[in-house]
Amino acid sequence: MEIAKPTNRSESIQMVAKKIKTHFKDTRLLIRALTHRSFLNEHPEEIEDNERLEFLGDAVLDFLVGDWLYNRYPEMMEGDLTQMRAALVQTPQLAEFARKIELGTALRLGRGEAKAGGRLRNSLLCDAFEALVGALYLDSGLKSVSKFISPLLESATQEIILNHKNEDPKSSLQEWAQSLGYPPPKYLLIETSGPDHLKTFAVEVLVNNKKLAFGQGSSKQQAEKIAASNALKKSVLLNNLKGI
Repeated sequence: MEIAKPTNRSESIQMVAKKIKTHFKDTRLLIRALTHRSFLNEHPEEIEDNERLEFLGDAVLDFLVGDWLYNRYPEMMEGDLTQMRAALVQTPQLAEFARKIELGTALRLGRGEAKAGGRLRNSLLCDAFEALVGALYLDSGLKSVSKFISPLLESATQEIILNHKNEDPKSSLQEWAQSLGYPPPKYLLIETSGPDHLKTFAVEVLVNNKKLAFGQGSSKQQAEKIAASNALKKSVLLNNLKGI
């Protein structure tokens, strides 16, 4: 369902600062974090979009999420920590964090991007969230970023554990295949459809050169994971792998 768009973008930018409970000393950093490149195409007087801040925020998040997990789960093994961190910083999860603070309503988008549903798109929301983290880091340092993201990580981690979202179906499928002496599963991109801003990818997974399952998603990686997950659900794989 389309989220209502505020008529006053400056008010929504102030709302973001309020949501993250932080006063930006340099509000230009916050504005830049919310500026998509499509906005610059229509406003040549603007100097910079949020892509450099996105790059910085990505690195800050990787470190702080790892640090948070290391201290929050002292008994968790390295491999599980790695999987959990990957689940917490993947695009859909960061997009969900962005929605929690209503980041989409404050984004500065070009008219075409806004009409195409950019405020709702996972990839754009994820990028903006990373840019916001980068801006907050530059403005106030690691401690402020940690204070901002820790409550988000706490609630998300519980859901990930409950729903096994940290498990990688592709790795599980490969382990099963190799335990039977088969080569690693193969993933074939069979179709790409939809406009550039909203593409859908369809993938087939083959085990021992036999088509086993199909997956569809908004990225090739997501489609492969869904295909692997569907393969794992098949009774022929779960109960009688040697019959493939």
